[in-house]
Amino acid sequence: MRRLIRAKAPLRVSFAGGGTDVPPFPATEGGLVLSATINRYAYGALAPRDDGQIGIESLDLGMSVAYAHDDALDYDGDLDLVKAAIRKLGRGGFDLFLHSSAPPGCGLGSSSSMIVTLIGLLKEYHRLALTDYDIAHLAFTVEREDLGIKGGLQDQYAATFGGFNFIEMDGENVLVNPLRVADEVLHELEHNMLLCYTGRTRRSDHIIEDQTSRFVERDQHALDGLRMQKRLAVEMKNALLRRRLNDFGSLLGTAWEFKKKMSPRISNGFIDEAYDAACREGALGGKVTGAGGGGYMLFFCPFHRKHRVAEQLTRMGGQVTEFEFAPRGLTTWTVNDD
Repeated sequence: MRRLIRAKAPLRVSFAGGGTDVPPFPATEGGLVLSATINRYAYGALAPRDDGQIGIESLDLGMSVAYAHDDALDYDGDLDLVKAAIRKLGRGGFDLFLHSSAPPGCGLGSSSSMIVTLIGLLKEYHRLALTDYDIAHLAFTVEREDLGIKGGLQDQYAATFGGFNFIEMDGENVLVNPLRVADEVLHELEHNMLLCYTGRTRRSDHIIEDQTSRFVERDQHALDGLRMQKRLAVEMKNALLRRRLNDFGSLLGTAWEFKKKMSPRISNGFIDEAYDAACREGALGGKVTGAGGGGYMLFFCPFHRKHRVAEQLTRMGGQVTEFEFAPRGLTTWTVNDD
């Protein structure tokens, strides 16, 4: 009887502070991010095997690969995230099956959630004693350093810890402050918010590289945008905890206006048109949930106007969906294969 290992890690929406978690900004000025995880997940399953071989199947990529016990796990563009996690935590014999609720580049931190899920599976397989901070830091190291994927610090910690978090960053030192948000506030937020998929993913590394170079070169617009993100993260956290949800929704729009200052690549024609149309139909505010250029947009709408916003965005070609917040981060469990 085999011990099968399962894991899932939630995706996230970022309300304010995105960009301040991208090096070198945290080391020089300190980063602040306000985010929450939602009921979309990166899923994984691991089945041990006795022959030392590794089998990997990715449902999202439509790809299956197999490696003998002595094959090199070279980075060649095929399932490099998986290979990097295995190289970091140790090999063995097992089959992996992976699936995500959203594609990479959608702005919900799906790649980082997948890395966290993989580390959760391998942690249980190798019986490693890792804290949540250890897991998140390992995920950051694998994704940003080992593979050189451009991005920040927030996603790995959001996926690992789960819930509403106010995340402080000083260089690579990260402090996750969980927020005690009242149930009625969560329900009201879910009642008034919606996600709209723009129908296109983006290569965030080019946007992030442009944003980073503007910060390094001391571009005043980029600096203003980044520094205001920190202020808005604090203001939105306070509005949330004080139950001033209309203020929270309006500040979401302010965060978007300053986010666009960080790089001209963050928005595009469709995103601008969709945002303006949503506001005309009654949305108090909204923003792109990730680095920009595509993916998902998040809107806050008074409930009696939410259906009108959704209808208009759908007419424009957006894919509108509601969601709920996910209070738990990385979750692992085992079942017996009878």
